[in-house]
Amino acid sequence: MSRLKSMIKAATIGATLSAAVLSTSSPAFAADKLTILLDWFVNPDHAPLIVAKEKGFFAKHDLDVELIEPSDPSAPPRLVAAGQGDVAVNYQPQLHVQAAQGLPLTRIGTLVATPLNSLIVLKDGPIKEIADLKGKKIGYSLAGFEDALLGTMLGNHGVSIDDVELINVNFSLSPSLYSGQVDAIIGGYRNFELNQMEIEGKPGKAFFVEEEGVPPYDELILTVRNDKTDDPRFARMLAALEEGVQYLINHPDDSWDAFVAAYPNLDDELNIKAWADTLPRFALRPAALDKARYARFADYMVKQGLITDAPALETYATVIE
Repeated sequence: MSRLKSMIKAATIGATLSAAVLSTSSPAFAADKLTILLDWFVNPDHAPLIVAKEKGFFAKHDLDVELIEPSDPSAPPRLVAAGQGDVAVNYQPQLHVQAAQGLPLTRIGTLVATPLNSLIVLKDGPIKEIADLKGKKIGYSLAGFEDALLGTMLGNHGVSIDDVELINVNFSLSPSLYSGQVDAIIGGYRNFELNQMEIEGKPGKAFFVEEEGVPPYDELILTVRNDKTDDPRFARMLAALEEGVQYLINHPDDSWDAFVAAYPNLDDELNIKAWADTLPRFALRPAALDKARYARFADYMVKQGLITDAPALETYATVIE
């Protein structure tokens, strides 16, 4: 009997040791990797993504998300279309152009749900109304869409785009304005350029595009390849992003602390001000799609000559179930 007890005891110890070895040698569950190519260097416009990553919402949904800053800001949509990235942060106006050109991209989510673009003048300068810009100089960075915005805004006040002088100031928008090189700038973001000008002691005044005849649109969106919309990672990404933006709205100070802990170089006056101004513009339901709104803006793009025809909406925008 004693021998039987010894054998049972030995077998029990062996089984316990084997289980322990298995538990320590077996790899932990690996989260699915997901690459998101940003549209620009990290800034407060990307706060929902940063918060979802830093506060663990992506990890909660078994995602290991890598946020990549592009060396060429125009490249991410093309890279994702070519299968060299999972998600691209994109712009709704650009998506309409890309879809019309046949680029295989689909919008699955929204980051910033309102326009940020604006027409900016000096607050204490001679331009009080848009009509005052007749015969004046207006600086811009990118031809095409910004020209269309400007033409619409001017036309809303009886001024033709031929009545102004357009000057390409590259990306030196605010400095060109407060140095007197131009009388106004188009393409300045209301959450950045206005704050930059205030910090420089040259406060600006913005005319908002959506109040001057331009249909409202999403500034920043998330796009994927057309043939990848059923990838199960995307539904989890959007669920995590919604949790992240809810946390961001409910806990802005703690979210800011997480943001600058991850990117300490952004802890400055400009980004603090931009953070506050961008907060109310984030999409609270990132996966939601307003089809009528997208259709209206597609019609606007056609009327402005930016695209010849608008493809069917379902070919470049969808709701992930």
